[in-house]
Amino acid sequence: MRSKPGTNIVARLAVLVALVIITAVAVVTAPGPKPPAPRITGEIQHFSLLRNPRAPADFTFVDAKGRSQSLAAFRGRVVLVNFWATWCAPCVKEMPALDRLAGRLKGRPFALVALNVDREGAARATPFLSRLGLQNIAMYLDPRGRAQRALKVRALPSSILFDAKGREVGRLTGPAEWDAPEAVALIEHFLAAR
Repeated sequence: MRSKPGTNIVARLAVLVALVIITAVAVVTAPGPKPPAPRITGEIQHFSLLRNPRAPADFTFVDAKGRSQSLAAFRGRVVLVNFWATWCAPCVKEMPALDRLAGRLKGRPFALVALNVDREGAARATPFLSRLGLQNIAMYLDPRGRAQRALKVRALPSSILFDAKGREVGRLTGPAEWDAPEAVALIEHFLAAR
């Protein structure tokens, strides 16, 4: 059975129109180019940015009320986990900058999880934060070092940055002025990539 003249042309034209529409929709809905990672300079020059973000080891810690917490509770937010202790002079030095960073990004999809590792827990850390006059740092504790071991943190202070999917994107061992422009630009980069 032969098709009528022009039927093949109409069918081919319909396929062509469908392909043009599909291509146009794909172009319009495709995500834009990923912004390049910010330059790691200045205060965060020793920050190790991972080429391929990796899922963190499962770890838990406790909040000021003694309730168990995990990184999963912060999913959807960029999270900076900072390990510190009251006896660690470089930790104490960077705490005000962390407090300013948390205040600056308040209301944004960002969380600062400053994990105190003092064995005495809140009994030691709470009065210490009060004496420093820090108002934007929530109390989180790791007195038994479980989170510290799970994340292979060997020195204080140490900071680990997680993207909104809960993947580790980099870390810094040592203190930093976390409210410096280059540090804020690093966090803003991952906020924009959410």
